[in-house]
Amino acid sequence: MGQLFLMGFLGLLVGFVASFLLLRFFSGKKLAEANNQARQVLENAKKEAKAEKKELLLQGQEDLHKQKSAMEQEMKAREKIIKKQEDRLQQKEERVEEKQERAAQKESELVEWEKRLSQSERELEKKDKQCQQILAEQENKLQEISGLTAEEAKKRLFTDIESKTRHEAAKMIRQIEMEAKETADRKSRKVLAAAIQRYSGDYVSEYSVSTVELPSEDMKGRIIGREGRNIRSLEAATGVDFIVDDTPETVVISAHSPLRREKAKQVLERLIGDGRIHPARIEDIVKKVDKEMEVKLREKGEQATFDVGVHGIHPELVRLLGQLYFRTSYTQNVLHHSLEVSFLCGIMAAELKMDEKKAKRAGLLHDIGKAVDHEVEGPHATIGADLAKKFGESKEIVHAIAAHHEDVQPASVLAVLVQAADSLSGARPGARKELLENYVKRLEDLENVAIDFKGVGKVYAIQAGRELRVMVDCNKVSEDETYTISRDIAKAVEEKLTYPGQIKVTCIREKRAVHYAK
Repeated sequence: MGQLFLMGFLGLLVGFVASFLLLRFFSGKKLAEANNQARQVLENAKKEAKAEKKELLLQGQEDLHKQKSAMEQEMKAREKIIKKQEDRLQQKEERVEEKQERAAQKESELVEWEKRLSQSERELEKKDKQCQQILAEQENKLQEISGLTAEEAKKRLFTDIESKTRHEAAKMIRQIEMEAKETADRKSRKVLAAAIQRYSGDYVSEYSVSTVELPSEDMKGRIIGREGRNIRSLEAATGVDFIVDDTPETVVISAHSPLRREKAKQVLERLIGDGRIHPARIEDIVKKVDKEMEVKLREKGEQATFDVGVHGIHPELVRLLGQLYFRTSYTQNVLHHSLEVSFLCGIMAAELKMDEKKAKRAGLLHDIGKAVDHEVEGPHATIGADLAKKFGESKEIVHAIAAHHEDVQPASVLAVLVQAADSLSGARPGARKELLENYVKRLEDLENVAIDFKGVGKVYAIQAGRELRVMVDCNKVSEDETYTISRDIAKAVEEKLTYPGQIKVTCIREKRAVHYAK
């Protein structure tokens, strides 16, 4: 029993030891396998770490290279900028050095100038003292010689200076007046030239006769009528002369009034066209023509106001404007002349920054008195002013109409403009006609007015009578007296002669010295 227990215990112990050894064997084997796996993992990790380390080193070297190249480029750029700045600084330093040299040179020059100035001041002080001494000595000598005190001498000196100053002042005033006149003349010529250049009007000339063509010579007998009753009725109804002479197929109508001539011409043309010529028919035709002429006059007046752009004129003044179409002045159509004056006034007013419409209105109405001057006594300027006042024109317009021929003294710029435009329109070449005999006589009268003055040698009327050249004797007339003579001659011309526009009087004094070398 004990042996069995011992054998059992030994068997159990051997089994336990065997299992333990087997367990240890298997554990050691697993441990060896684990160690092997750990070694492999470690070796793999080391290999990967070395590879990553190499990659990181390569990446770091590349980044470092890139940074280094960027830094080098940046350094080069900064070096260029620094070099440019150094060059600029060097240039500035050179300029500063030049300026310092110039300043030093100027400073030395100023020092020299100061020395010279101080020396000059000392010399001037010495000379001033010498002058004062000389003046004191001269005053003493003058007092001894003249017996006058210093106060008396001062009074006399001031009196002389005052008289000389007045003389110089008079000369200066005269010079200023002449310069002002020349300036005004230049400006006025400029304005007038601009007005003339900007306006271009037609010229219309009227005569004192009109002609009517006849269809045949037999018509002359019908116009004369039995015992001349038809032609007498025509002349009585129209107020003109009918001249039936040997001129073939023509009747001449003669009258100084263009309005009457036009009425008579229309009457005769209608009678010829109708064929019925007898006193009763003549009276009917004359009445019809009178009515039609009234309409035509208004149309002419309205057209004139429309052409110049002037509105609001009284209808009666408009009719009188139309009547000016049949009125002439020195063969110049008065309505066309009024339109021309209106345009010129407007142009000159615009140049002078004045009311252009008012100037045109005054220019258009300036000769309105000529429409009725054969019915009312007095100058046409005064008649026209009265008409304008009667029909509601402003005071400025009335004054400009009244003063355009200086029947009233011009007291406004508008009046002077109308006067100037009227002279331009009437005096321009070709505006008016005159016979050769009248032209020559006018020039002779102009020369005769000036030749009677004392000291006048020769007189020449030039520029178609627009200028009078007067030659005076230099031995009898002084330089200053020429102004007086020219003014007196101009006044004499104004008083003794009638002329359109203005006449320039030029007085010439000349002295010549001639010698011959033989």
